[in-house]
Parts: sequence; structure tokens; C-alpha cells
Amino acid sequence: MAVPPSAPLPCSPFYLRRQAPCPQCSWGMEEKAAAGAGCREPPGPPRAAAVPCFGISVDQDDILPGALRLIRELRPHWKPQQVRTKRFTDGITNKLVACYVEEDMQDCVLVRVYGERTELLVDRENEVRNFQLLRAHGCAPKLYCTFQNGLCYEYMRGMALGPEHIREPRLFSLSADVPKVEVLERELAWLKEHLPQLDSPVVFCHNDLLCKNIIYDSTKGHVRFIDYEYAGYNYQAFDIGNHFNEFAGVNEVDYCWYPARETQLQWLRYYLQAQKGMAVTPREVERLYVQVNKFALASHFFWALWALIQSQFSTIDFNFLRYAVIRFNQYFKVKPQVSALEMPK
Repeated sequence: MAVPPSAPLPCSPFYLRRQAPCPQCSWGMEEKAAAGAGCREPPGPPRAAAVPCFGISVDQDDILPGALRLIRELRPHWKPQQVRTKRFTDGITNKLVACYVEEDMQDCVLVRVYGERTELLVDRENEVRNFQLLRAHGCAPKLYCTFQNGLCYEYMRGMALGPEHIREPRLFSLSADVPKVEVLERELAWLKEHLPQLDSPVVFCHNDLLCKNIIYDSTKGHVRFIDYEYAGYNYQAFDIGNHFNEFAGVNEVDYCWYPARETQLQWLRYYLQAQKGMAVTPREVERLYVQVNKFALASHFFWALWALIQSQFSTIDFNFLRYAVIRFNQYFKVKPQVSALEMPK
């Protein structure tokens, strides 16, 4: 059944301005009528930029001549003899060809020719409006132009997925829960400003004291550490705060197991006594407690970023993206109360 055309929306901020009237489009007339009626643009994202509409029809059975005519309009600086083309054959509704000059396809124009009589099934005017709306929110490629039986738009680098890919958990929509880059930059600046003020000593640290990297010999009562790939000089409080975070586990993370204050104070007292070889004061223990819990934030931040990188490149069967989201969530959850901790006088 044919989809009825959308009702005119003369005040819509997403209406497209045309360079010239298009035989199959009425946007220009609607916008002119809207201007005459004195309609004001409602609040929302910026008005979509003008999109050319060319009176060119591309032969479905011989796409290249028509595609090259469009390229002469969109990329006049390209030399026709240097234009390369690539046909995409996955689609079953439209025909698609890529036009580019450089091998890396950094600047590449996709020419999509509508299938014969597909307007009986698809509202093409609404499609272009949706394209512009999604582009305004950063969710779609650039729309370069429309023509009588198709449109041209920006090539998006990447891999078209198959059924075997969309079943992978790392491709589910958890990425929406990852903080935006500007948020991460702000938090990193906060950490760099506040943590050095705690005066935690720089010592040689393991930096990855999860449970499996700690070996206990019950016959000798000895504890040894293994796996030194992240070892190096770091703040003392980071290494301990990172270890406390690992109480929650890795495969099944549960921060209910993060050590309570009393458990931490006991642990830190033993640590300081072993380090100093003598009894320590409650003030010394409290000072380290504050340092450790503040540096535990840096541990969350570091391993969350680590997991994001791993999610892109690692071949290990582990849901790194989910782990990154868990660490970021815990960071933002505990930051307010940890930030309020004060060093003992």
C-alpha cells in the first residue's frame, strides 16, 4: 500500500531550502508560504542547511553516466578521468555506487538510485526530512543533494554488519551509556587537579592487584604478586585504592564487596605498620584512608578507559564495553561522597 505524503509543516525547522524547484518536491513552495505567513522557527536544533535538488534522472540500468553528471556538480574540482567508482550490491530496494578519487576514500560520494516504482512504498520526501533531522543530531552522514530519482550522501567508513556480527554482545547499545568525550576530559582535568594535592608518596606499584595476581602459599604463610605488565612508579594510594576496587570482582562485578570503612582502616593499619616497622597513629591511618578512597576514583577511570580500548581491538571473549560502563557508573556514583572526605588535621 502506498504511504500517503506527509502533511505540510510550514513552521518545521527541518524543512529543506532548495536552490531551484524540483519537479518532485514541494519544499521550496512550502517554505515560501511559511515565510509569507510570518511563521517563527521554534526552538530546537539549528535549521538544516540548504540541499541542492538537481533535475537529473539516473538510468537504473546504466548508473555511471548519470552518477558522473552529479559528481561534476558536487565535486567540480575532480577530474572526470580520475573518478573511480565502486558498486554496492547488498541492497534489495535501491542501487548504490560510490564515487571517489583517492584510494583511501576519505572524500567519497555515494549515489543512490531509487528502485523502480518504490515511491509506491516509500515516502521519499519524508525520507529526506528524516535524513536531515538525524544529521542535525549527529546520527546520519551528510546529505549532498537530491535528484529526480535518488540522492547523494556522504560515505561512512566502517563495515556493514552481517547476522553473525549483530549477535555479538559487544555490539549491543551499551555504548550509549559511555560518557561523552567532553565529560571524560572534564573528569580527567578534575583528577589531575585534585589528586596530586593529597601528597600521596610515589612508590613502585603493581598497578593491577586483582585477586588472580595474588598468590598465597599457605604452607609458608607467604603472599606473592605475579603479572607485572602494568607495574611502575605511581602514587601509593592508587595501588591500594585499585586493590580495594578489585574486591568487587571482574567477571561478575558487585561493589557491595568494596571493603567497608572499618575493614579498610584495619588493612591500612597493618600496611603502615609493616612499612614503618613500628606502631602508627590513628591520624596516619585516617590520612591514608582518605588518600586511598580518592585515588580509587582514578582506578575506576583508568580501567574504564582501558576497557573501551580493549572493546575495539581485543579478541578475548570478554564484554569489555559492559565492563567500561560498570566502572564509569561506579566512578560517578561514589565521586560525590569521596570528594567530601577531608584529610585529618
